[in-house]
Amino acid sequence: MKPDGVPGRVLSRPVGEIAESLRMDPRISAAVPGFDAPFYQAGLAGYSDGAMRLIARRHGCPFCVTEALLDRTLVNGGKGRRKEDPDLIAAECGMGELADNQAVGLEDHPIAGQIMGSDPEEMADGARILAGMGYEVIDVNLACPVKKIKKRSRGGHFLAHPENAIEVLKAVREATGDLVTTVKLRRAFDDTPEMAANFERIFDATYDLGYSWATVHCRTVEQRYIGPGRWEFLKELVDRHPDRIVFGSGDIWTVDDVFGMIELTGVSGVSIARGCIGNPWIFHHARELMAGRDLKPPSIEEQGTTLRDHFEFATVIHGERVASRQMRKFGIKFAAIHPDAAEVKKAFIAADSLEDWSAVIDRYYGVAAPTPGT
Repeated sequence: MKPDGVPGRVLSRPVGEIAESLRMDPRISAAVPGFDAPFYQAGLAGYSDGAMRLIARRHGCPFCVTEALLDRTLVNGGKGRRKEDPDLIAAECGMGELADNQAVGLEDHPIAGQIMGSDPEEMADGARILAGMGYEVIDVNLACPVKKIKKRSRGGHFLAHPENAIEVLKAVREATGDLVTTVKLRRAFDDTPEMAANFERIFDATYDLGYSWATVHCRTVEQRYIGPGRWEFLKELVDRHPDRIVFGSGDIWTVDDVFGMIELTGVSGVSIARGCIGNPWIFHHARELMAGRDLKPPSIEEQGTTLRDHFEFATVIHGERVASRQMRKFGIKFAAIHPDAAEVKKAFIAADSLEDWSAVIDRYYGVAAPTPGT
């Protein structure tokens, strides 16, 4: 599932040995109880909704971040108030009491609500709303490279304007009290010395203001997702600040990349983004390696069960019509690990209803077992 153009990185010892010897930074678990492994599912625009997060949890993901929620939308009662309430999602997907859902792995905690915006006061108000919804962590997005976000002075735009970025960080920190706050950054707005200095100012302010950690993507905002990430930048950053918790991000496509980044850069943990779309087994495999066990690829039946669960959760959250449309992009990614990847991908592209989806899964992944009483 690793795309072309990602550089090979040489490790001095086997990945399994690295994973088995790894110890979680105790400061992370102390700050966020339940965050017990050095990796997490990143916030992914258009992907990391409640359905994707619940699937990740079932496969061993210890911590999730929502896709970025706009401060103004939250304040005005839009997305985030209903579609991203972690407890409501778990209760509805389990069709029962929250306590019952926890027993079968439908608890969407611990979780970070990621917030993005341009006005410090609105960012503070949005953070308060997320805190009231039960999020354990508030994550401030100063990294998104999407052009329309930059034009509206949000996300990665702030890396070119450190004074404004620090104002936002101060406002959110003051609004959240004792709640854990974190920041998502990119290594700079572009590759000029001025922007490198701007990053350092914002990075230092993050910790000076009391944020628990920063997740740093090793590409610039201008670079977006083009070209390889600079893992060496992360190593230099950690070497300069060995006392700070830093999570790394960029070019994490396989479980080997998870432990490779930790080994080569010294980061405290890894944010898994595009590499976990259609591959929630990356979390399970990471835990297996840490436990010293051999990896087993998911069987066709296991893949089918996961796809059915994902679609069921998406249908409860979004409704059948929206879920059918949204799940097409997930099906395409899941198809990549199927023996008949090209054929399955084509079938998922053509599916646009619950019936179509069920037919594709039954055909290529095995017919689902009937539920008791049917």
